[in-house]
Amino acid sequence: MEFCSQLEKAFNENGNAENAVAMSKYMKNNFRFFGIKTEDRRRIFKNISTKNLLEIKDNPREIALFLYSKKERELHYCALEILIKHLKNNYTKDDIQLIEKLIVTNSWWDSVDVIAKFILGEYLLQFPLETDTVIRRFSNSDNMWLNRSAILFQLGYKGKTNFELLKSICENHKSSTEFFIQKAIGWALREYAKTNPEAVKNYVSCTDLKKLSEKEALKNLK
Repeated sequence: MEFCSQLEKAFNENGNAENAVAMSKYMKNNFRFFGIKTEDRRRIFKNISTKNLLEIKDNPREIALFLYSKKERELHYCALEILIKHLKNNYTKDDIQLIEKLIVTNSWWDSVDVIAKFILGEYLLQFPLETDTVIRRFSNSDNMWLNRSAILFQLGYKGKTNFELLKSICENHKSSTEFFIQKAIGWALREYAKTNPEAVKNYVSCTDLKKLSEKEALKNLK
């Protein structure tokens, strides 16, 4: 894949070892980095994407999976940006398999949160009849990152949020001792509170949420 080769070459040439160490440390040393800061990464990515636009348009899934198989985190970010741009409103029903694979591969909050909101969320807007099946399966999974994705997928939905579904997923995980789950519950509720603050306040007041979830949910409410 010419695009991938050019991108990896450019990232190698523009890498910074000192930045790479700091960036990896910030991510609990879960990933290797080239050490390219966000602004520079996006500039390089945009330039090379423009030169290889036809290849990307024709093979967004294959390219994304290839980039996601690499060690360096910057390439994972580029993979997600490709899918967000080129699959929006162009998903196939089978893409849920791709989405699930991305969530459970190279998993950490920085990638999973992007996938949940901008990829899984968009997929389910295109295929709303799949929502209940997919989200129940993710919520009941033994994989914590699928659980978190089920909680967060409606982050951008605003007035389209299915609050009954959100409450149901929160109920399923409200007793979790996992930090990333408690935080996700609070975040999802806080986001919906921008649309319907009274509904969130009422739910929190009558639900035995973990303290972190409650604190996060009510953070912007008086």
